[in-house]
Amino acid sequence: MGFVREPAVSNMFYPGNPKILRSDIERYLSESRIERIQGDIIGIISPHAGYMYSGPVAAYGYKAASENAYDTVIVIAPSHRKYFEGAAVIDKGGYKTPLGMVEIDEELTAKLFERSFLVQNIIDAHKQEHSLEVQVPFLQVILKKFRLVPIIMGVQDFNTCEALSESIYSAVKDSGKNVLVVGSTDLSHYYSYERAVLLDRIVLRSLDGFDAKGLFRDISENKCEACGAGPMITTMMISSKLGATHGKVLKYANSGDTSGDKSAVVGYVSAVFYKKHEG
Repeated sequence: MGFVREPAVSNMFYPGNPKILRSDIERYLSESRIERIQGDIIGIISPHAGYMYSGPVAAYGYKAASENAYDTVIVIAPSHRKYFEGAAVIDKGGYKTPLGMVEIDEELTAKLFERSFLVQNIIDAHKQEHSLEVQVPFLQVILKKFRLVPIIMGVQDFNTCEALSESIYSAVKDSGKNVLVVGSTDLSHYYSYERAVLLDRIVLRSLDGFDAKGLFRDISENKCEACGAGPMITTMMISSKLGATHGKVLKYANSGDTSGDKSAVVGYVSAVFYKKHEG
């Protein structure tokens, strides 16, 4: 069977009761107002804070993706607790949440290991990491059946993003599967509301413009911030390789919009990358 990754942050970042959890996610989805994306969604960017703060923002991307069908979802998230080179993948087993267990796509993870020395089976990197876990319940609600490739990035430099994106692209193309790629990130941390909006607006511009190189440059030059910059940029790169031609920011907010405390906020964004329908 492999390793079953038990929930680490249920009852903290989201409800541990499955009925309440499903109800909360369904409410976030129903309250999100989006225009239908005229294309095939390949990648999304989603925040990873507690649902009370970022759940309503995350719902926008997941609602857009719910119009599509996917065999497998690749979630790429940053490591908050452990430092390591490359990317940590659980290659066999499952990811469990209060809504049940999602099986790992063992065929796709095997192809990843064949293609890249960057990809390693580091279970410890996953055990307490919240940034990937909080994406899974949303996926369980919007998709009837899917398998998971959970990836946590250690180092997030441009070369790692590029190499990881190429390995994932190659593995996906070889598998013939229809995949959704999810990049998990929050934006600026603990600035005033006004300063956060200015910083985050720079990220939003690159997401709307589908400009991965420009986004990395702006982050490298400290013009903006994202704790999941690597996953975000890697998701953009994979989406482009898989045929996405457009990016669209669906929702931006920060913690001050929920808490009312605007002295030190955290920014959240939901965006999609898609291949536009012809005609």
